[in-house]
Amino acid sequence: MVMFLFLVVALAVVVAAVTLAVVGGGESGPLPEAAPERLRDPLPADRPVGRADVESLRFPVAPRGYRMSDVDDALGRLAAELAERDARIADLESALAGARAAVAHTRLDKPGPEERR
Repeated sequence: MVMFLFLVVALAVVVAAVTLAVVGGGESGPLPEAAPERLRDPLPADRPVGRADVESLRFPVAPRGYRMSDVDDALGRLAAELAERDARIADLESALAGARAAVAHTRLDKPGPEERR
């Protein structure tokens, strides 16, 4: 019996609170549109992206997660820079392999000090 009375009183309090909120809050009109947040810490445009830039990158939260355009722009920029760095590394590795082959070929063509005697 005590539990039933508690539930009735709790229900009455909830109904009263909702009624006051609906009646009292309707006079001010609808809420104004909030300006969408934009990416606060964009990646630097004047230099390559570094580790600290990626670690400090924060995306603003939108109603359903993150703004897709901000995330897509950042990921596209990172992908382009990683592809450029991979191509540069491949070029340097092939140049190094060519230089090593040339040095090895030069050593084979020249007689050593033992062979000159």
